[in-house]
Amino acid sequence: MPPVAESALRRRADFPILGRRFHGRPLIYLDSASTSQKPEVVIEAVADHLRSHNANVHRGVYALAQEADAAFEGARARIAAFTGAEAQTTIFTKNVTEAINLVAYAWGRANVGPGDAVLITQMEHHANIIPWQVLCRERGASLRYLDVDERGELSLESLDRELARGDVRLLAFAHVSNVLGTINPAAEMVARARAAGAVTLIDGAQAVPQMAVDVQEIGADFYAWTGHKALGPTGIGVLHGRREILEAMEPFLTGGDMIASVELQSASWNELPWKFEAGTPMIAEAVGLAAAVDYLSTLGMDRVRVHERRLTASLLEGLARVPGLHVVGPPEADARGGLASFTIEGIHPHDIAELVDRAGVCIRAGHHCAQPLMRCLGVGATARASVGVYNEDSDVDALVDALLSAREVFGLGGGSPR
Repeated sequence: MPPVAESALRRRADFPILGRRFHGRPLIYLDSASTSQKPEVVIEAVADHLRSHNANVHRGVYALAQEADAAFEGARARIAAFTGAEAQTTIFTKNVTEAINLVAYAWGRANVGPGDAVLITQMEHHANIIPWQVLCRERGASLRYLDVDERGELSLESLDRELARGDVRLLAFAHVSNVLGTINPAAEMVARARAAGAVTLIDGAQAVPQMAVDVQEIGADFYAWTGHKALGPTGIGVLHGRREILEAMEPFLTGGDMIASVELQSASWNELPWKFEAGTPMIAEAVGLAAAVDYLSTLGMDRVRVHERRLTASLLEGLARVPGLHVVGPPEADARGGLASFTIEGIHPHDIAELVDRAGVCIRAGHHCAQPLMRCLGVGATARASVGVYNEDSDVDALVDALLSAREVFGLGGGSPR
């Protein structure tokens, strides 16, 4: 492994869980694409809120309730600013899945009908497939897919051909693929869709935690992401929407707090963003996510991207030393996010994950909620290693050593030394 570069963040000590040991070895966590670990500042922010400021929001006039209001709406403002969005068009959901479903139900059912098409890609997570399957089946629309090429990338020419058909009502795609790692040209795809009269939705779950994202510059009508992959708590997601579209939409969920007034037979809706936040919201989770984005902002998202890109390059280099190992997705670290999915000839991905766990290394194995993509790749599953701000070069070394040992367990021999 080359010497540690200036881009190394060296933040492992900020994450208490990384002090644990498994099987007598230090924990090496390489599953950030599934969920990130949490720094002490996030854990403490949630604990402090529950310990000292807990009250319901938007309801009380007493001092403690006013503290909770300020914490919750202040968190919204910080989270919106982190991605260059407006607070009023930043809606809290419980995850990116709910955010996409909100759009499918509240916008899709009013705007997609027979003769229309929803266009997505073969690399999508199930969260960005199934809502559109259901919508198209209910509304008599068609669901079409952009193909993934042999490099694991999309073709803008193919996008143009689909848009030229004149029936695409919505284009929905991942900013960064959770399997291939592919970084899609989001702003360019949005611009081409808008020129063709199509609305756009981007799944930013893998992008927001590891690169600078400005939703205003990208220009999508909807941009969704999730807190738990961005060092924040589980149970909170974010939907940024274009104001005029959100104002024209009906609510997704109804009940308390999303109303302006209620009569016996009718009701009127609250202003944005509360129109889409029925019931008691995720207050402590919002406080925790605000602490997470503050932490990332302090690191600097450009530095985060450089750090994770360097580790990804080291990961690709290390994996290339393992005989029989095949990485899917773009071969260059510059073209992908901080992950690598792979197969090893003669070893099932689940066996790979179980064997490296014996060395204290955590990786993912399975279809990664992307079964259509797996079929395109001609595999049933892959193993996946993904990096975060807390990972170091030694983590990559530990994974490669564990993979070489896994080959020996299966009688396949070792590989080239470091």
